[in-house]
Amino acid sequence: MLWDGIARRSAGSGGGGGVSEIKAPAERDLRARPRIGLALGGGAARGWSHIGVLRVLEEAGIIPDVIAGCSIGAVVGGCYAASKLDELEAFALSLTKRRVMGLLDFHFSGAGLIAGGRLQSLLDRDLTDRRVETLPVKFCTIATELVSGHEIWLTRGPLVQAMRASYALPGVFDPVLIGGRWLMDGALVNPIPITAARALGADIVICVNLNGEVRVRGTVIQSYDAGTSDEKEIEEVIEEAPRRWGIFPGTRAEKQSKPNAPGMATVMVDAFNITQDRIARSRLAGDPPDIMVAPKLAKMGLFEFHRAQECITLGRQATERALPDILELLQESQPR
Repeated sequence: MLWDGIARRSAGSGGGGGVSEIKAPAERDLRARPRIGLALGGGAARGWSHIGVLRVLEEAGIIPDVIAGCSIGAVVGGCYAASKLDELEAFALSLTKRRVMGLLDFHFSGAGLIAGGRLQSLLDRDLTDRRVETLPVKFCTIATELVSGHEIWLTRGPLVQAMRASYALPGVFDPVLIGGRWLMDGALVNPIPITAARALGADIVICVNLNGEVRVRGTVIQSYDAGTSDEKEIEEVIEEAPRRWGIFPGTRAEKQSKPNAPGMATVMVDAFNITQDRIARSRLAGDPPDIMVAPKLAKMGLFEFHRAQECITLGRQATERALPDILELLQESQPR
């Protein structure tokens, strides 16, 4: 272990070994070591890789004092802080395409395509009485207020509600009403909440960027002629979209009338991801982490939740690559 007195997790059954309760920061020996913060980014199904990241860190004896999570990062981070990571991993590994579809309670009367009640019931099963402020690890989720665009840090209140607000993808999930504010996905304003982790007291911040290996990155195409186009490049991007997102392809009628035309779901999610990518790059430049873990997730669709094992493995591999740098930084940060 890296430091004596650090909270440990006992070996046992479950996806990555049984979990004992995480000790509260006040109970730990905080002498001669920096406070460690994790910033867990958004990325839908790619977020299962957060589980692999956390497993490698805890195996190395690196237990965070602060966790800031956005979207799927809020879900994984919250379950970890509540000592429910084993349960979440078991659930993720049990998912199939059919079961994923069964969890999506579609409706057409709300502000999103999915009400989210079935997913909430699963979270309530293990976390119904947990509150953010009583977790043994300082924790917050990031959400965006509808209309105003305020960045909201949820540091108090019911844990499940804080998670739901952070992953309420606009147009997909209904926004969540908390304290008189309608909240939606935090990735609109802070996809990788490094600033929040620092503000909550972290001396060293390790961030997990789920979109660090996205192949299609926006740039500037100058002097574009609307009368001509690079048809091959455009077709490659559009044809890749259904595979990239892991969502429904266009209907047969759409394909016949507009070959390779993207469907509504692809357009909506792609637009959101472009926004998230631009914001993330800007915020990373303005407030870079001390260490960034970037799993190689380019081939993982955003809604391919049934590929949890692959995501977890990729998260482990990325963290193992970064681990020497993390350990070196932590060692150098100890008072002499």
